[in-house]
Amino acid sequence: MEPIEKRFNTSVSIRGDILYLKGNKEEVETIEKIFKEMAYVLNTSGKLSPRDVSTIIDLTLEGKEIINGNEYNNIILYTKKDAIKAKTPTQVKYLKIMKENDICFAIGPAGTGKTYLAVAFALSALKKGIVERIILARPAVEAGESLGFLPGDFKEKIDPYLRPLFDALQDMLPAEQLKNYMERGTIEIVPLAYMRGRTLNNSYVILDEAQNATALQMKMFLTRLGPNSKAIITGDITQIDLPPHAVSGLIQAKNILQGLEGVGFVYFTKSDVVRHKLVKDIINAYEKYSNGNNE
Repeated sequence: MEPIEKRFNTSVSIRGDILYLKGNKEEVETIEKIFKEMAYVLNTSGKLSPRDVSTIIDLTLEGKEIINGNEYNNIILYTKKDAIKAKTPTQVKYLKIMKENDICFAIGPAGTGKTYLAVAFALSALKKGIVERIILARPAVEAGESLGFLPGDFKEKIDPYLRPLFDALQDMLPAEQLKNYMERGTIEIVPLAYMRGRTLNNSYVILDEAQNATALQMKMFLTRLGPNSKAIITGDITQIDLPPHAVSGLIQAKNILQGLEGVGFVYFTKSDVVRHKLVKDIINAYEKYSNGNNE
């Protein structure tokens, strides 16, 4: 209760199961919203730290976390800046499919939140103790630039391919906590080729940019799952950077695994783009060009 009493003039007390608030109407309504947020965090994660309380207060005061009704069910993860939640109907479906299946494929254009929400969902599972670690993988496939011509040693060459996954994690975790997770191996970010020969138990495994995995790599990745593990595979089949005659493992998996129990698919469209408003216009422009309207 101390963080709330320090921030407001309203008197807060609890007698039995009843919360009593005494102060001006606006503050009382704000505190009621804060307690609803705290109840949600407590019910979903099983714990509520003083830092959680401070974060919830900050977000509510900024107007970011005034959530009512079914929107509570769409929250994936609370961060120091905001709450990450499903925003579009397809994202809500994505959240449902991730919850209900051990393997989830998310296919669609850039900017639809496929990877970002997958990382948030995995972090939420880690924090709740559902899994013990998270492994994030990406194929190291050149998009118009050869690895051999990039400067530096192998690690320096490969880092740019994995950077988007770091960026997502840095948005969601304090720097020190992310560093600790990485050092202890609780979170790993690796090139897809490094998954060969491993068996991953009690883990959430995410394969990003899966359209650039070959058919053999995709099979290898999917067969890494051990007991109490789940996988999310994201990709955009319109942006394949494989050699012309190579088969995309994402396209093949979509054809082979559709309808298999425990495997779910969700398909995003340009209407689900949640990045800068121009991203949707750019996608439209390229679609018109590909369809021959390139005057």
